[in-house]
Amino acid sequence: MTDALHRELGLTDDELARIIEILGREPNHVELAMYSVMWSEHCSYKSSRIHLKRLPTEADHVLVGPGENAGVIDAGDGIAVALRIESHNHPSYIEPYQGAATGVGGIIRDIFTMGARPIAIMDPLRFGPLDDPRSRWVAEGVVSGVSGYGNSVGVPNVGGETVFDETYKGNPLVNVFCLGVLPTERLVLGQASGTGNLAILLGSTTGRDGIGGVSVLASAGFSDDEADADKRPSVQVGDPFEEKRLIEACLQLLDEGLVVGIQDLGGAGLCCAASETASRGGVGMDFDVTAVPRREEGMEPYEVMTSESQERMLAIVEPGEADRVLEICEKWEVLATVVGKVTEGGSLRIVDGLDGPVVGEVPASSLHDDAPLYDRPRAEPADLSEARADLADDALEAPPDMAAALLSLVHDASWVYSQYDHQLFLNTVVGPGSDAAVLRLKHPTTGVDTGRGLALTTDGNHRWCAVDPYVGTVMTVAESVLNLACVGARPQALVNCLNFGNPEHPEVMWQLSQAVDGMTEACEAFDLPVVGGNVSLYNESGGSNIDPTPIVGVVGLVDDLSTVPPGMSWADGDRLVMLGPPSSWLSGSKWAFDSGHRRGSLRPVDLELHIRVTNLVRALVVSGGVSAVHDISTGGLGGALVEMAIASGVGCTVARVGGHGELFSEGPSRVVAAIRPDHLPAVEAAAGDLGVPLTRLGLAHGDAIAVKGLVDVPLAAARSAWERCLPDALGAGTTIG
Repeated sequence: MTDALHRELGLTDDELARIIEILGREPNHVELAMYSVMWSEHCSYKSSRIHLKRLPTEADHVLVGPGENAGVIDAGDGIAVALRIESHNHPSYIEPYQGAATGVGGIIRDIFTMGARPIAIMDPLRFGPLDDPRSRWVAEGVVSGVSGYGNSVGVPNVGGETVFDETYKGNPLVNVFCLGVLPTERLVLGQASGTGNLAILLGSTTGRDGIGGVSVLASAGFSDDEADADKRPSVQVGDPFEEKRLIEACLQLLDEGLVVGIQDLGGAGLCCAASETASRGGVGMDFDVTAVPRREEGMEPYEVMTSESQERMLAIVEPGEADRVLEICEKWEVLATVVGKVTEGGSLRIVDGLDGPVVGEVPASSLHDDAPLYDRPRAEPADLSEARADLADDALEAPPDMAAALLSLVHDASWVYSQYDHQLFLNTVVGPGSDAAVLRLKHPTTGVDTGRGLALTTDGNHRWCAVDPYVGTVMTVAESVLNLACVGARPQALVNCLNFGNPEHPEVMWQLSQAVDGMTEACEAFDLPVVGGNVSLYNESGGSNIDPTPIVGVVGLVDDLSTVPPGMSWADGDRLVMLGPPSSWLSGSKWAFDSGHRRGSLRPVDLELHIRVTNLVRALVVSGGVSAVHDISTGGLGGALVEMAIASGVGCTVARVGGHGELFSEGPSRVVAAIRPDHLPAVEAAAGDLGVPLTRLGLAHGDAIAVKGLVDVPLAAARSAWERCLPDALGAGTTIG
C-alpha cells in the first residue's frame, strides 16, 4: 500500500525507507499521512535548515528565539514583545480571500500562543502585473481577505508593501507579520510536560478543509494546465469571530496560570501540535482521535490528524485545573474537549478512545526533530559573470519622457491600506504609508502608557536580489534599519520570510544560501538578532521560479514618544538635502527593470557608513532637527521627492542632480531630509562630525516638482497619476469580504 501512497503524499522513496527504519516496520496510512505533512518543506525546513543555522539569533534582550511559535524580546518595564512573520502564498493563488484571511488568522494565533495580545499586523504583498486579469483578481481577493479577517478579529493593520511585477504572475506572495505584547511573567512555551496532564483541544470543530495543505500547496508549484479546483480542498476556511473568542479565552487561561503549555494548530493541524508539544517537552502523548469534535461525517483518523481547520489550539493542563479551563471556555463560547494525555517514553500514540485500540504510534521526535535534512546542490547561474558585467549604468539611455518615467515608479498604496482598520486600540502614532509604523508602548496588564514606542517595518526587494541575492539581502536589511531610524527607533529584532523558487533547482538553492549569508552579514553588523522566520519554497509557475524575495520584518524601540516623528511632509521654504553617499548606478533599480534591463551588478553596502547614517538620522528625528525625512529606495531619489511633495502638498526645485542615473538610482544608505533654514548649519555640522556625506538639493516651494534639466511636472498632475494607478486598475476597493 505504502509503495504507491507515499509518493502521492509527497514523500520520496528514501524518506519512506527512513520511516521504516525509525518504526522498524511499514507505516500504516495514519502514520504515513503524519510523516508526509510533518516532513514537508513547510513544517520541517528540510532544504533550508542547514543554511538558517548561520543566522545570528542571540542577544541579551532575546527571551525566545527561533524554534517556537514566535520570537520574544524584552522591551523593558516588565513588557515583552512577540513577533512572527509567515507566508500563505500558494493558498492565496487558489482561493485569494480565504488564503489571505487564514494567513492572518494563523499568524495571530502564533502570537497569542506565546501569551501575548496581538496589537498589530503588517502585510507585505506581491502580485503579478496590473495588466494581467488573473493577477488583478488575486490582488482584489487577497486584500479583501486580509481586511475581512483582520478588521473582524480586531487587530489593526499598520503597514506593509504592495508590489506588482511579472515575476509573481501565477505565484503571488502573501506574507503576514504580527506583533503582540505581554507581561514578561505570562510568557508560555509550546511544550508538554507532566505525565498524566491533559491535552485539551480549544476552538472550532475539525473538518476536511485544509487536509494536507502544507504538503499539497506549500511543497509544489503550479503548472499552466493544473486545475485550481484540484487544490481548493487544501485551502482552509477562516472564522475571525471564533478567533476573537479564542484569543480572549486563551489569554484568560494564561492570566490565571491554568496552562502548562499551549500550541496553535496551523500547518499539519493536530499532528503538528501533538508531536511538537510532546517532542519539545521530551514526553509522549496518547491522542484520542475519536474525541475530536468534527463538522463532517465519516472522517478517517488520518484526516482528523492532518486537517488544517482554523481557529484551534491545543492546551496542556493539569487534571485538577481541567474544570476551570472548561468553565472559562464556556464563558467565552469556545468549544473545549479533552483529547489526550501526556505519557512517559516519547511515543505519540493515536488511539480510538483513551483506553481503546492504537491506530498509529510513532516517536514524537521523529516527526519534529528528526525530519530529513538536505544539503541540496547549489550552483550559481551559468551566465553570472556575463550578467554582472552588463551594467545598466552604461546600457540604458535617459528616457525620452523623463516625467512619465518618474511617475511610473511610484503609486499610492492607500487603495490597499484604506480597507484596513489601523487605529484599533488607539495605539497607532504613525500608520500606513510611512517609512515605518509607530505604536504607543503600553503595559499589557495595566494599560499604562510607558511614554515609549514600538516601531515596525517590513521590507523586501526582488529586483536587488535577482541581480545579486547576497548584496540585495544586505540592502534589504539595511533599508529596514534606516526606515526605523526615520521614525527615531533603535532596531531590536528581525524576523524573515524567505520566498524562493524550487529547491530542487541548484540555482534556487544558491540564491537562498547567498541571501542567508547576506542577512547574516547585515544582522551581525547591526547587532540585530534573528528571532524567527519562515521559508516558503516551490514558488514557481509554469516551470519558472519567482525572483528571490527575502522579506524582513524588523521591530525597534522609540525611547521617547513625547513628540510625533516628522514624517514625509515638508513645509514651504524648507531646504532639501540628501544625507548619505551619492549614487548613479542603476542595476537592480525599478526603472532599469521596467526598461527591460534585469542584469548588472550591485555595489557592496558600506555597513559602517550605513550605521553612521542611521545614527545621524535617528538623532535628527529625536531632536527635531528635520521637518521631514524619507528613505531613498524604490524609485530612487526621484521617487522620494515625488512622494514627499505629494504628501506635503508643496512642490520643490532641485538643482543638483546630474542625470537620470542620479535620479533613478536606488543606492543604499540615503535619505532626503527637509530642514528649516535656521537649522541647516547645525545639521551640516552634525553630518560632518559623523562623516556622513550631505548634498544640498534645493528648496521646497511652489506647485511643481522640478529637477533642473530633467523634470518639471505640475504637482497636481503628479498627484493624479500617483493616486489613480491602483484604483484605475483594481476598482474602488471594498472594506468587506
